[in-house]
Amino acid sequence: MADEIKVLVVDDNALLRLGLTETINIEPGLTPVGAAANSVEALTLYRKFRPDVVTMDYQMPGDSGLVCTQKIIAEFPDAKIILLSVFDSEEDIWKAVQAGVKGYLTKKAGEVEDVLEAIHEVAAGGTYFPAVIAQKLERRNDQESLTPREMDVLKLLADGCSNKEIVDALGISLPTVKLHIINLREKLGAADRTQAVVAAFKRGILHINE
Repeated sequence: MADEIKVLVVDDNALLRLGLTETINIEPGLTPVGAAANSVEALTLYRKFRPDVVTMDYQMPGDSGLVCTQKIIAEFPDAKIILLSVFDSEEDIWKAVQAGVKGYLTKKAGEVEDVLEAIHEVAAGGTYFPAVIAQKLERRNDQESLTPREMDVLKLLADGCSNKEIVDALGISLPTVKLHIINLREKLGAADRTQAVVAAFKRGILHINE
């Protein structure tokens, strides 16, 4: 008989955490070894139990699931993590893959069977990206990434800052600010600064209240 697949559940929602843990517990071949509500607990439990697979919530207080994933993989490069998220934009999926996740599922789907299938697949050494997720990832791979400074400018644009306010906030020249805005418009396929901000939210480069 094959060894049980040890699973660590990470989610800040107590009901979702309990529900997924109980579902895993009755699934043949799987056994939950812990449930964490945040990044600190997740790291502690990972170090203690060395699970075969982690199901990771994207949005959590403190470190996000993305940051938590990066921390776990930095310490345990072979960690197998599946990200569960309400976000399904190209940028969110791409960031997760760059962080090293082996699977990505949206909570919108709400299919526990998909999560269980993903756990089995990832534990066996595979990856799990449903067709719609894989298509979005492929599109994102064809796009040029924003530089850190362009991200700084974009966030200030989203806050409604003028060019002069961006100059003061970042300590750069006005021509440099204008150049960054031109680059943002080109990369985001926007006709003006307002459309650039709208496109950034639509693609998941920015999030509300981020």
